[in-house]
Amino acid sequence: MSTTPGSADSATQPPIGIDELLERVRADYERIGAQEAYEAAHAGDALLVDIRYAALRERDGLIPGAHVVERNELEWRLDPQGSHRLPEATSHALRVIVICNEGYASSLAAQSLRQLGLHRATDLVGGFQAWRGAGLPVE
Repeated sequence: MSTTPGSADSATQPPIGIDELLERVRADYERIGAQEAYEAAHAGDALLVDIRYAALRERDGLIPGAHVVERNELEWRLDPQGSHRLPEATSHALRVIVICNEGYASSLAAQSLRQLGLHRATDLVGGFQAWRGAGLPVE
């Protein structure tokens, strides 16, 4: 029997809202604060990945050293087995900290990376706005 969206099996499961989905996703890993993310990146223990769209980056600036990867390219750029990966994406043990504007889209992105086997993927609580609010470097 098919379990595709709209099938009888999926119809028996009530849909969940985005708030519940975020809660479920975030329960599977530990998120990281701005200062801890800064220290991990500065120590070379983590790769910061900024998934904000161009207008936000232009308006608010960039985190020095963060890799800008559009959300629609994220999995292809960070999959260690992928042909289009970043040079740094060489291992599933890579610690990736995903950063969006306020820390919502990054949670879903981190979960997607974890599904690819990047078991240390996480996201920044509060996103770029928390980074800037903590007085951390922005260019």
